[in-house]
Amino acid sequence: MPPSLFSLGLGIRYNLPLRVPSASLGTIPLMNMNNRRRGSSSDRRLESNPRVHQLQQLVNETNASDGCGWEESWKQGVTPWDLGRATPVVLHLHKTGSLPMGRVLVPGCGTGYDVVAMACPGRHVVGLDISEEAIKKAKQMSSSSPNGDYFTFLTADFFTWHPTDLFDLIFDYTFFCAIEPHLRSAWALQIQKFLKPDGELITLMFPMDDHAGGPPYKVSIADYEEVLHPMGFKAISIVDNNLAIEARKDDDDDREALAGLSSVPAPQRKIHSYSQQLRANSAQKHYQQVRKHSLDDIPKPIESNNYYNNDSSDDEFFQAQHPSSNNPPSASASADDYIITSYSQRLDQTLSLEAAPDDPRHCHPLPEFIGAGGGSGIFKVPMRATVHPGRPPCLELRPHPLRETQVGKFLRNIACTDSQLWAGQECGIRFWRFQDFYKPGLGSKVRRGDEDAAPFQESANISPTMCLLVDAGNRLVWSGHKDGKIRAWKMDQPLDDSNNISPFKEGLSWQAHRGPVISLIMSSYGDLWSGGEGGSIKIWPWESIEKSLSLRPEEKHMAALLVERSFIDLRSQVTVNGNCNISSSDVKCLVSDHVRAKVWCAQPLSFSLWDARTKELLKVFNIDGQIENRVDMPSAQDQQVEDEMKVKFVSTSKKEKSGGFLQRSRNAIMGAADAVRRVATRGAGAFVEDNKRTEALVLTPDGMIWSGCTNGLLVQWDANGTRLLDVNHHPCAVQCFCSFGTRIYVGYVSGMVQVIDLEGKLMAGWVAHNGPVIKLAVGNGYIFSLASHGGLRGWSISSPGPIDSLLRSHLAEKESIYSRQDNIRMVVGTWNVGQGRASQESLMSWLGSVVSDVGILVVGLQEVEMGAGFLAMSAAKETVGLEGSSIGHWWLDTIGKALDEGTTFERMGSRQLAGLLISLWVRKNLRMHVGDIDAAAVPCGFGRAIGNKGGVGLRIRVFDRIICFVNCHLAAHLEAVNRRNADFDHIYRNMVFTRSSNLLNNAAAGVSTAVQTLRAPNAAGVNAEETKLDLAEADMIVFCGDFNYRLFGISYDEARDFVSQRCFDWLREKDQLRAEMKSGRVFQGMREALIRFPPTYKFERHRPGLAGYDSGEKKRIPAWCDRVIYRDNRSGAVSECSLECPIVSSILLYEACMDVTESDHKPVRCKFHCTIAHVDRSVRRLAFGEIIESNEKIRSLLEELRYVPETVVSTNNIVLRNQDTAILRITNTSNKNMAIFKIICEGQSTVKDDEEVTDYHARGSFGLPRWLEVTPGAGIIKADQSVEVSVHHEEFHTLEDLVDGIPQNWWCEDTRDKEVILRVIVQGSCSSEIKSHHINVRHCFSAKTVRIDSKSNSMGRKGGGGGGATATVRQLSSSSDATDHDLTTSRNQ
Repeated sequence: MPPSLFSLGLGIRYNLPLRVPSASLGTIPLMNMNNRRRGSSSDRRLESNPRVHQLQQLVNETNASDGCGWEESWKQGVTPWDLGRATPVVLHLHKTGSLPMGRVLVPGCGTGYDVVAMACPGRHVVGLDISEEAIKKAKQMSSSSPNGDYFTFLTADFFTWHPTDLFDLIFDYTFFCAIEPHLRSAWALQIQKFLKPDGELITLMFPMDDHAGGPPYKVSIADYEEVLHPMGFKAISIVDNNLAIEARKDDDDDREALAGLSSVPAPQRKIHSYSQQLRANSAQKHYQQVRKHSLDDIPKPIESNNYYNNDSSDDEFFQAQHPSSNNPPSASASADDYIITSYSQRLDQTLSLEAAPDDPRHCHPLPEFIGAGGGSGIFKVPMRATVHPGRPPCLELRPHPLRETQVGKFLRNIACTDSQLWAGQECGIRFWRFQDFYKPGLGSKVRRGDEDAAPFQESANISPTMCLLVDAGNRLVWSGHKDGKIRAWKMDQPLDDSNNISPFKEGLSWQAHRGPVISLIMSSYGDLWSGGEGGSIKIWPWESIEKSLSLRPEEKHMAALLVERSFIDLRSQVTVNGNCNISSSDVKCLVSDHVRAKVWCAQPLSFSLWDARTKELLKVFNIDGQIENRVDMPSAQDQQVEDEMKVKFVSTSKKEKSGGFLQRSRNAIMGAADAVRRVATRGAGAFVEDNKRTEALVLTPDGMIWSGCTNGLLVQWDANGTRLLDVNHHPCAVQCFCSFGTRIYVGYVSGMVQVIDLEGKLMAGWVAHNGPVIKLAVGNGYIFSLASHGGLRGWSISSPGPIDSLLRSHLAEKESIYSRQDNIRMVVGTWNVGQGRASQESLMSWLGSVVSDVGILVVGLQEVEMGAGFLAMSAAKETVGLEGSSIGHWWLDTIGKALDEGTTFERMGSRQLAGLLISLWVRKNLRMHVGDIDAAAVPCGFGRAIGNKGGVGLRIRVFDRIICFVNCHLAAHLEAVNRRNADFDHIYRNMVFTRSSNLLNNAAAGVSTAVQTLRAPNAAGVNAEETKLDLAEADMIVFCGDFNYRLFGISYDEARDFVSQRCFDWLREKDQLRAEMKSGRVFQGMREALIRFPPTYKFERHRPGLAGYDSGEKKRIPAWCDRVIYRDNRSGAVSECSLECPIVSSILLYEACMDVTESDHKPVRCKFHCTIAHVDRSVRRLAFGEIIESNEKIRSLLEELRYVPETVVSTNNIVLRNQDTAILRITNTSNKNMAIFKIICEGQSTVKDDEEVTDYHARGSFGLPRWLEVTPGAGIIKADQSVEVSVHHEEFHTLEDLVDGIPQNWWCEDTRDKEVILRVIVQGSCSSEIKSHHINVRHCFSAKTVRIDSKSNSMGRKGGGGGGATATVRQLSSSSDATDHDLTTSRNQ
């Protein structure tokens, strides 16, 4: 009689689909067979077998439930099911690599031949049997097996046993048919409990339909169906086993396959056979290869006519090819009684990776553990919204471009005309017309980075633009450039609608300075003032500029020479005997005080005040308001730096050395780092001085000057340079100012924009950009802010106000119009290389095998290079901004080769801190959406100064979302848990992404680098948002590295045993990091996939497999030191991707590469699937414009901003004689609103003898003629109040024009009467419209000779007239007051 009748059977494969609909499983291939014939044959053989009768007696006479019968059968040797060797099909599956790796359970294992056959490195098999005798024989049989570390035999009852960890595979070999039928439901329940969600069940079934009694009990596919389907299992393959030994083969007429199961509902993608390996149809796509089904390689009988062959129009999968029925049978396809059953969950994963790797619906994320403590403080997930709730809705004129697209083209400054917004950039000039603000971008017509910007006009390439000045009087825009030239541009550039991106060229230009032109202003008298390096201040008289502008284009060279030779060098005028009264520091900015006709010059630590008319130096004072008598000489700081550079590093003699090697190494490292740090920082005093530097100036309508400092201090000065008020609303450096009405707008290096009133009180503030705000300008009802990265936004002059909430709600309603989503996959790898080097094979095994469908790859390495000397040099280099090493570069190049760098991937950036190295690669087809890479480093070793421990990070922008990657190496040793927690907290709080990239960008854009963002959470008026840390502000953070957390409460031998049994669920409970995260002490609120790989530390180098764990004297307990942990935008366990939750990630793969042996650590890799929601900026700008132009409520509110208080002037005609003074009274008739006025001169004309007036000619920026003084030239009129303006004639002559005090040019045209038109511009405190009055002022030249001495000017100014002359006011109407409701004409009352 055959020894193993219990093995006759059918093989069926099942799975338990927990996360995928059953429709995705496809149809089940079945082999045709007559069930009754096979069952009848088997029944007859059982009935005639005496050993089976003896077994039934032993089992049934005793209590089968307690195993006594089975124990007795083993003692008596009544085991008809025992082959005495491994089952052939098991050997075949193991040999072909078809069995899954991981933990395997064989219930009812008997003598355990199959257990030993399946055991191998990476697969630990547990043999379970209720009989102690069977387990005893199994251990005796396997005692000499070389695979002894990979299997375990246990005596236990399958129905009451509780394993320490779940299993990847359960192999049921004649176990189901041996238990009583009423226990089969309990069997199925235990199978479900023991299997992992992606586990697999393979059974050998004994097909008997009509058999009575047992064991073996009758069994059919329906019996399996009855107990497994309620548990959620699905049959996925049924295969005949043609590897049965000859003694088990049945008659030839019993060789047909069984057809007992109906198929599950057909899916949209019809798969021909799940017995065949699934592959993607496209030959171009090579995704990660997935392990084949466990039954794929079993030789199958040659039958094809009964396969389900459902054709499909979708060619994503090709159909498996099957041999035709007329092929001759092979030896392996001979008669067979075995049919193998397999139950598995791996098919859904196969589909997800092979069928549609870019479709998140086919991704099956791994279960994750979430740490506690992530809901508050710095670990709170940053808030995101469709429209930012913390700031007013804005007009995104130029969306934030990727920095890489702006190299050599960064915008530096902006200025507004009455119909255009001009911007200076590193390669020229551009402007936007207000009427084009809401139009879509030009797309591919413009260079990368400007695709979504509103349509603009651009100049030809020229030198970088340093400053801009609008000259409305002559319809010109003036620009100062890095090459020292000043250029003039016509506002009314001709536009060709068919090609509106053709470059335009400048008009007049000349060489103004040897170095860059840093600042330009027009004085109250129309002269052009320029400031440059070394404290150089030059004046370009309007007369020479006007003459040059009148020349023809072909006389351009002559015009430039004319202006170049006309300058007045103010610095040389105030230099006497080599001593200069003003600082030699670069001019920071110039401001024209039109109220008092003065010019302010700001330098970093001092101010100089000049008379705009006489060009005399009035006052020099420092930033504290103290008057200075300056003599230029080398600064103390420069001398200190020179002294510091003489520092020499002298090593002590051996006799002087004390302490151990570690102490001496530490002292050397700290000493070297400290010495270099002293040189780099130039002493403590330098920082104090830098902290007070002046960065910006602005004139307000009330005649006050406000200055902003690098420490965020705002200082108010009066017109005479007296310091009046200090306020501080933000701890970061001030970068720019802008005033409009009674509001002052302040831009900070942190990206914050604040609004303060004229008294310095904070009205509002918001984060306008994620980079420094370098310029502000006002026009067309907007305050425009320019960020250092080139982003340009417009904020309504009414913000904050009711318009904001209306815009926000309407924009949110249109989210579906401009919202977009993209999917990417990322791989993050970490490896402590232990100062070793890897082979290409190891790198390919670790990284190259998983990047076929990956867009972003991040590699973190630890211990690239170590040693006291290297650490000291690294610390010194870090202090002066240098990093990297030759070995670090070797690693980058080697990894690049493994990734096919240059063809497939592009290296974006890297950062090295001593032995820590992080690098980032991006697939080329994703490169256009990824950029703005920044780097950072935080040392944690030796007093938080040395990089043997610490973190290095990279920050990138992907589809406008911020992702940070941090590579950490935390404190070592089992007991140092608190130190590791502290290291993480230190890294998280102190990682600032500004050193390697932002400073370069900011310098290009003109951002002050003296003092960067100073965090002071308790500063008054600081919004909570602006104090967030760089990592806290990111949409996604990924931490990787050697975290050094160990296993606790377990011995070395116990850990080795659990690892060999793959009891990872139990080991995870001993993981220090898991315990600390669970208690909320580290990685607060972050996520990690459940670990299902062996501990990655510590191994003996070049020794493969689990046997390579450290077995030396120390016997370090294996531990999961190397980890990958992340946080995305989800605040809860489940969140859908949207603009409110823009990055939602899941982990598809988390494993260690156990075959890499070059280090004592194993490399770990983690694959992410990320869904990213972002905004189409061009589409949203269109939606913004539609709301502004069509919404009636918004239009009504905007109309209210046009209100201008009514005002009247005392006269609109004034006649002056020499040195006469007239008083012009302006009255605000409104009883509740203040009025703001400004007086300009629209032009001057000469009156001929026949009283005919020639054409009026405006000076620069509507400046006054030199003979006229108007004081105050601007100001504020409160409700129901008036202001008196002095209109004074003042003779102006140079010393060359006077002989004995008498002017000598009576004969020239200047002695004729002159007439000017003064325009009084009036607006409300925050209005977008203006009204104006026109005043005619005539100077009647007296025929009487007037002797002029040195005191005449002051006498005339005090007495209101001189030489007996009188002021005459001609009235053109009966009313003494005049008002104007038209923008250009007057109306009498």
